[in-house]
Amino acid sequence: METHIGFAAVQPKNGTITIPAQLRRRFGLDKPGAQVEIVVRDGEIVLLPHVAVPAEQAWFWSARWQANEREADTELAAGHATTFDTAEDFLAHLERIDAETDDESGAADERADER
Repeated sequence: METHIGFAAVQPKNGTITIPAQLRRRFGLDKPGAQVEIVVRDGEIVLLPHVAVPAEQAWFWSARWQANEREADTELAAGHATTFDTAEDFLAHLERIDAETDDESGAADERADER
């Protein structure tokens, strides 16, 4: 779909073109690090917006997510990780953990009943 926005003046001294504010906001060009790729296509100059962090990946760069990534890196570096060769091995591990939790809960219930 093609939408005509209007015209933008080219500053003769340095070739600067101002993209309308509504388009800068719409395409994330108002964010730090945003750039515009310039492509010549069939006799036209095409501007393609590029942002430092694409909108669909912004969640990964949130402060909360990055804090969680640092915590996970620290845990891995300390050797606090378990790896599995197969999905079945992983599921069996989860079942063992679940069984242990049930055993501990049952023992706690028994102790509470004895009081």
